[in-house]
Amino acid sequence: MVNHKQYDKNVDTLAKFGPSFQSKAVAAMLNSPDFLAQSFDVINPNFFELEANQWIVETTLEYFNDYKVLPTLEVFKVEMNKSVKDDTLRTSIVESLRGIFQKMKDNDLDYIKDSFLDFAKNQTLKSAIIKSVDLLQMGQYGEIKTIIDGAMRSGQPKTVGHDWKKDIELRLMKNARNTIATGWDAIDVLIGGGLAGGELGVVIAPSGIGKSWALATIGANALKAGKKVVHYTLELNENYVGLRYDTIYTGIEPGKVPEHPEIIRELVEQIKGEIIIKYYPARTITSHTIQAHVQQMASLGFKPDVIIVDYADLMSATARTDARHQELGAIYEELRGLAGELGVPIWTASQTQRSSIQDEVIQADKIAESYAKIMTADLVISISRKLEDKVHKTGRAHVIKNRFGADGQTLPMIIDAGIGKIEIFDEASAKGIMLKKQMQNGETVTKQNLAKKLLEMDLED
Repeated sequence: MVNHKQYDKNVDTLAKFGPSFQSKAVAAMLNSPDFLAQSFDVINPNFFELEANQWIVETTLEYFNDYKVLPTLEVFKVEMNKSVKDDTLRTSIVESLRGIFQKMKDNDLDYIKDSFLDFAKNQTLKSAIIKSVDLLQMGQYGEIKTIIDGAMRSGQPKTVGHDWKKDIELRLMKNARNTIATGWDAIDVLIGGGLAGGELGVVIAPSGIGKSWALATIGANALKAGKKVVHYTLELNENYVGLRYDTIYTGIEPGKVPEHPEIIRELVEQIKGEIIIKYYPARTITSHTIQAHVQQMASLGFKPDVIIVDYADLMSATARTDARHQELGAIYEELRGLAGELGVPIWTASQTQRSSIQDEVIQADKIAESYAKIMTADLVISISRKLEDKVHKTGRAHVIKNRFGADGQTLPMIIDAGIGKIEIFDEASAKGIMLKKQMQNGETVTKQNLAKKLLEMDLED
């Protein structure tokens, strides 16, 4: 069973802690599956001075990796008979195991766990720094950040996972996915209440259709629900994005908001949530930049519930790629990974091809440059607005992908980009039926007007 993994030998040992501490550290591993799971990726058998303890730790790690449970004395006996031929080492292993199992009832094991884990994490970070030296000389800063971040995340609390049989009550709870609503009931019903931590939602549309307004609307609805929001903007400046939030709540056009300071001050007092709006120039940030900024805010007491990135197509990937479509795929994968790591939903937007500008319904094949965006996201919604829709302030939201329920639905919308009003309705609702008729009538009127103009041109000729 033991595969004799090549553990790093260039590490400090626990010599300064003494033999008793080392025995208790092994006892803590063999007495607590949660502790072993948490420390699994930072434990190195070479931390221990005695060869017997090194063998016990390595055997424990390999057994836990294979079976996800702690080894018993019987397991150690069988493995020792299989792999240890030296009589002196066998005797030492037996004596060490006897002492270790006796220490499992000591009342200072919690202290031992904390001290050992700090030591192991420091050694992991030290190893990562050493590995980064060559990368530094080659200027591969993104990869250095990845290695260091990995070391910093090592030794964090872990769970074995969802036990399908034991965790049935947890699974059946209505809040099994701790979702944050979009505020659009027709969408929230389809996706089980909203997006939850670790999930990525993408709004796709041609240029100028309302992607940024849609993202701001999601942020505004989260704010209204008392959530903390971080809105990253890679196009518009921070103040103007702030004005858009003012507009969504008040219906006052962004350019006229400064004329109504008392209304805005009263509004701010009524909103329960908080928001930070942060601008970065396009193509200057990666998921690491966002993570570092979130950590900075957390140190100041602001931990976001929702992250909005307007928009991901303007970011860069952390690693170099051969082509832009590969980089875009990597960006979306990294964003979704970041959502999981931070435990928050992330919303972003993406551009569609120019040919989709007059499509009644925008499908997945119109996504610009990289289909990997669709594959990575948990929810993808397209927004389409034909010429007559812009005139009549209507549009269509099409659910392209939905990991949490049905997809393929096309929902009527109200879109008034002048005042940031975006509403989405169930097509079977009274408002939805009315909107669909309005859009059909609007298309008919537009075609009639166009035909009339063409006829007048012909008469003039």
